[in-house]
Amino acid sequence: MAASALYGASGFGNWARLAAQQRLSQDDLLKFDTYGNVSLIHITDIHAQMVPIYFREPEINIGVGENRGQVPHLTGADFRRLYGIEDGSPSAYALTYDDFSALAREYGKVGGLDRVATVINAIRAERPDALLLDGGDTWHGSLTCLRTQGQDVVNVMNRLRPDAMTFHWEFTLGSDRVREIVEGLPFAALGQNIFDKEWDEPASDTFESYRFFERGGVKIAVIGQAFPYMPIANPGWMFPEYSFGIREQRMQEMVDEVRAKGAELVVCLSHNGFDVDKKMAGRVKGIDVILTGHTHDALPEPVLVGETVLIASGSNGKFVSRVDLDVRDGRMMGFRHKLIPIFSDVIEPDKEVAAAIEAERAPFKAELEEVVGRTESLLYRRGNFAGSWDDLILEALMSERDAEIAMSPGVRWGPSLLPGQDITREDIYNVTSMTYGQAYRTEMTGEFIKVILEDVGDNLFNPDPYYQQGGDMVRVGGLGFTIDVTRKQGERISDLTLLATGEPLDPGRSYVVAGWASVNQGTEGPQIWDVVESHIRKQGTVRVPKNDTVRVIGA
Repeated sequence: MAASALYGASGFGNWARLAAQQRLSQDDLLKFDTYGNVSLIHITDIHAQMVPIYFREPEINIGVGENRGQVPHLTGADFRRLYGIEDGSPSAYALTYDDFSALAREYGKVGGLDRVATVINAIRAERPDALLLDGGDTWHGSLTCLRTQGQDVVNVMNRLRPDAMTFHWEFTLGSDRVREIVEGLPFAALGQNIFDKEWDEPASDTFESYRFFERGGVKIAVIGQAFPYMPIANPGWMFPEYSFGIREQRMQEMVDEVRAKGAELVVCLSHNGFDVDKKMAGRVKGIDVILTGHTHDALPEPVLVGETVLIASGSNGKFVSRVDLDVRDGRMMGFRHKLIPIFSDVIEPDKEVAAAIEAERAPFKAELEEVVGRTESLLYRRGNFAGSWDDLILEALMSERDAEIAMSPGVRWGPSLLPGQDITREDIYNVTSMTYGQAYRTEMTGEFIKVILEDVGDNLFNPDPYYQQGGDMVRVGGLGFTIDVTRKQGERISDLTLLATGEPLDPGRSYVVAGWASVNQGTEGPQIWDVVESHIRKQGTVRVPKNDTVRVIGA
């Protein structure tokens, strides 16, 4: 089957063209011309966000090498031009960052698993045997999830009745807790690349490589792909018995194996990240659909790599993807796709799931709602180099820990707050909660600081996607620098400058550095959420100035 013979269509325009009317209805969002004989429903990177939130898409998302200037590395006006999105439209609000505060006030919050449930139920009403697949980063990212070791999200997600999921941040609950949850899941836990480290063989006692489903008269194989770089991006001591990796050769073996067992449709449920999946799609033959996650990209149309369809469904419960497929004679003949935005004010909550969410949150209600301060600035995370939430965290670290320089991880998760909103304890946990949140204070030489920046920069800007092993760039407070994204490791970072004095960073001098989320076991210090809360309480109202401390070359 030649790639050109594959029929494809996206329903994105159905809601993009509503811009002139400035009106949306649930029927508009859910409208779909049922197609073929198989339906896939994809959600990913929910990060324990069970209730509606604001979430601003990134302003800066740089692609390098072959991916320079390609989706998902287009943002703002460039993104809108590519997809024909009108300024100020619902889709402009959902998919780009410009005028975010104004559009957020017009269109409201997004997400909420009770609204997601409504969308899933509507799809199942049209296609009762649709497959619901969760791409992972589900049991992590909120106060209640941290306190219940993921149980609150597990309980609510079970009500959505997924058919399978794969994993990333879940492992930071610790491998014992992950196994405990997985053993009780009423659906498949998948990861062909999750291995027993000691024996160097698949950890098949807990994680299946793939699961077969019979849907629409079609034999479907769903192969799981967990985040490949767990011990690099997260603390390996939390899951010492496991190893990961892309394991491209084994993925090919799994595809060949399920095909030999009669699979007519092969779906990869992946947490690789978009560029990694794009490369894998060009090298592993026989995958029909990759449902990609990890990098939080929301694309209103699929990307085709040869005969493989890549679907990117955003994060934080903000979108649900529906993919209908025509599978005949053991081959995928065509597809129809829609990225459904979960506008919380438009979609009616599912009553049963709404009650379940309320019950899970009830024991923590007073703590979640406690007002800590107020913001005059738009607080957001996402962007290769900075986010205003990250800037506030860095400010807190330097002030509360009496440090010259601060570092904060370039994680992508965390909702946004609009100017004028109260900052609650829940808001702080939404951008800080993790099982290794200690805020350390230490000394580092200028030379070592540059090594850290070079190392993280290579994780982000190595031209080979298989070596892009982290999140976004480590955020730095008290320090400015220049980065040339086109150069090789060791040569990207220059002009390191201490902002307090304007002096160049001295390679031989030691500096007091505060940070958090160290992957090193035994890290000591107060929890980051307490550090940030203390700082915000002292400020009362926070204002975060525009961050121009990083100069980017080659983008």
